Amino acid sequence: MCRNIKTLYNFDPPATDEEIQAAALQFVRKLSGFNTPSKANEDAFQLAIGEVTEAARKLLGSLVTNAEPRNREVEIERARLRNAKRFGNGSE
Repeated sequence: MCRNIKTLYNFDPPATDEEIQAAALQFVRKLSGFNTPSKANEDAFQLAIGEVTEAARKLLGSLVTNAEPRNREVEIERARLRNAKRFGNGSE
């Protein structure tokens, strides 16, 4: 589940609200053990997603670095190469 949470800090362009909320959703799913909560837990689940999203937004807004922002396309290519090395290229 949490493998889907990606680093969101120090990218150009910055992480979108949708990316931050998706990471919060994955985090809450991992903590709760629910992919989809029951009706009885839906309100608590949604509240937690909102609170984690806001905390993540505050964190990303307050971090500082002297490093150059990372390029999304370069990072995607690096991840693709790592996956090909780890899992093979799928043509076998």
